[in-house]
Amino acid sequence: MAILKLDNVPTQLFIGGEWVDAATDSLIDVINPATGEVIARVADASPEDGRRAADAANAAQEAYAAMTAQQRSQILFKAHALLLESKDELAAIMTAEMGKPFAEAKGEIDYSAGYLQWYAQEGLRVQGSHGQSPSGRGQIVLSREPVGVSLLITPWNFPLAMGARKIAPAIATGCAVVVKPAEKTPLTMLFLARLFERAGLSAGALNVVTTSASGKLTAPILADGLVRHLSFTGSTKVGSLLHNQCSAHMIRTSLELGGNAPFIVFEDADLDKAVVEVTAAKMRNMGEACTAANRILVHESIAEEFGQRLTERFAQFTVGNGLEDGVDVGPMIDQASSDRLQGLVDNAVAGGARVLIGGELPEGPGSFYPPTVLADVPRDAELTCTELFGPVAPIITFTDEDDAVAIANDTEYGLAGYLMTNDLARAMRVSRKLEIGMVGINSGIISDVAAPLGGVKASGLGREGGILGIDEFLEYKYTFIPNE
Repeated sequence: MAILKLDNVPTQLFIGGEWVDAATDSLIDVINPATGEVIARVADASPEDGRRAADAANAAQEAYAAMTAQQRSQILFKAHALLLESKDELAAIMTAEMGKPFAEAKGEIDYSAGYLQWYAQEGLRVQGSHGQSPSGRGQIVLSREPVGVSLLITPWNFPLAMGARKIAPAIATGCAVVVKPAEKTPLTMLFLARLFERAGLSAGALNVVTTSASGKLTAPILADGLVRHLSFTGSTKVGSLLHNQCSAHMIRTSLELGGNAPFIVFEDADLDKAVVEVTAAKMRNMGEACTAANRILVHESIAEEFGQRLTERFAQFTVGNGLEDGVDVGPMIDQASSDRLQGLVDNAVAGGARVLIGGELPEGPGSFYPPTVLADVPRDAELTCTELFGPVAPIITFTDEDDAVAIANDTEYGLAGYLMTNDLARAMRVSRKLEIGMVGINSGIISDVAAPLGGVKASGLGREGGILGIDEFLEYKYTFIPNE
């Protein structure tokens, strides 16, 4: 069993290089969703604290941007090493506050460390261009500059990875940041801030404010134009609101929003491999991922057999406290999430769906929901048009390729999608037709630090990760130098 130690986790706000109390005495209870127990209490920042953090970032911005790329790279490499040294300790903290199994938490730390390493190197390759104007009048110089102070809002489902993917390119390019982690999982980000402090990051370059009133804290920062960039990962509803708030001051926005990922299994697919990949796309992080397979679209000729094989695989999962040995599936983030899943399953069953496994809320402590497979799910079931964010796999049948694409695209979202087929021409053809930002062909895991993550339609704006992720934190400047 993993050992939880909270001695090294700060519980104050990190502003201007110092750990400080919030303006009020209010605290946020951090609850272990596997037990319902309060494991820590952290500072509950007010709008005044948010302004203090933004002011600290602005005060640090000029000097931090003036540092060399090599100096900033060295900080990221130090933080990378410290993060890996703390893997077991931080993984237990992450599991305790979020619920994911300890092994998955360790995997998230490796993944997050990869972003620190990637941008430590990518920041050294930021370049402009220099050339003669076609008219011969002079020289055209194009340079890259940091966009400026950035507000980073991170979700609870990947409390470290989503923060690392935003913070690393900001640090690499010379952007001071204010980070607002999710209320339910603040400990992971506070721990990361302590690591960056130990790595020698300049005071004010990274500020972390934990709060139970996100909107009240961030709205004044955006309304007063205290930042030049907002990066948000979360729901489309909140992302749209934030996007509107940024418009008054033309604040750049990077938005990674909701998804409704289709996973298409064609009739020529290798069913054994399809079960493996669908399981990976569905059950990673208990299904609490924006890229999780939300609708399993299976050709009608193989749907029955596929459903049986997927059920057999789901029956092998062990559900429990992620800190305990042998657990594959942890709890949902809270009881409201479990209750919501039950309502969606009940709605599908009322419409004709069959429960092959799971489908009922368990008794006892913790916000658990069992791995669930539904067959014969009607196309108009409520769960087909909303993000499930849980371990429920609804199987929907299709008749042919055009039908599959039509179902897949029948959503406002366009983040990720997957398909299984042994026909490469079909794979590329369907990939082009899918209205999504990311496609996995014969693979249920598409995340990679070197790849750009982002979507189309209501799934957001911009890209995170890879060589494109650094562009979100950079501006272009054109300078003309006459020849005479």
